[in-house]
Amino acid sequence: MNEQHNRYALDGRTVIVTGGGAGIGLGIVEVLARQGARVVMAEREAHGEAAAQALRATGADVRFIQTDVASEDSIDTLFAHIDDLYPRLDAIVNNAGLTIRGDFLEMPLRDWQALIDVNLRSVFLCAQRAARRMVRNGGGSIVNIASNHAGASVDGFEAYAATKGGIVAMTRAMAWSLGRHGIRVNSVSPGLTMTDNIRAAIAANPALERDYPTLHATGRFNEPGDIGEIVAFLLSDAANGFTGADLLADNGMSARLYNRNSSTPL
Repeated sequence: MNEQHNRYALDGRTVIVTGGGAGIGLGIVEVLARQGARVVMAEREAHGEAAAQALRATGADVRFIQTDVASEDSIDTLFAHIDDLYPRLDAIVNNAGLTIRGDFLEMPLRDWQALIDVNLRSVFLCAQRAARRMVRNGGGSIVNIASNHAGASVDGFEAYAATKGGIVAMTRAMAWSLGRHGIRVNSVSPGLTMTDNIRAAIAANPALERDYPTLHATGRFNEPGDIGEIVAFLLSDAANGFTGADLLADNGMSARLYNRNSSTPL
């Protein structure tokens, strides 16, 4: 029993979580820290330090390194700090992301480019830098956070959906490129998750609190910690049979043939 339980533990493993200062990213950081990982919160916003301090106060091993994943120089600085601070890197969770919705006919190229830089280019750069270190260590694990928009989307999310679909496709190829080095690569595609942005949307339009549950087979949608639990599993030895997989975590939203309440914004 204990041996089986230990396969889920992350004791002593060093894990980077990009965009770890809020929302899904913070939920991932919290779960990984509870599982015993040493977590590096790579977050653009300075409030990440306060979040890391709060977790350290509970006994978690969490360190904040301010990082802008849209900047290759900032990413390289992050990994230079990792090399100075830790003897090895075991895993990375590429979670940092940007959401922009806009009229397809009017969307400016700058919005498209911003989504590509933050959502897709950063995953390539961070995974590449992490994998180079994992190869030297004899293995590791990479989890890329995509979205259910990778498989089914709605109007105005063309650019966002393209980046998330790109993450899933890149994950599959990376699994084959890196598998020979003992590195597993998987993605997680969350659906609606109760982040501060969703709370704000519900506060501005209370009807959403009634409508959103109807989009889900379970009548609920994710908390950030739900995604954290899935990520923790994928990083653990219990998930050794998983590589090149995308775990869809949207409480059945994408499983429906059509939506009775099609006017509800996603």
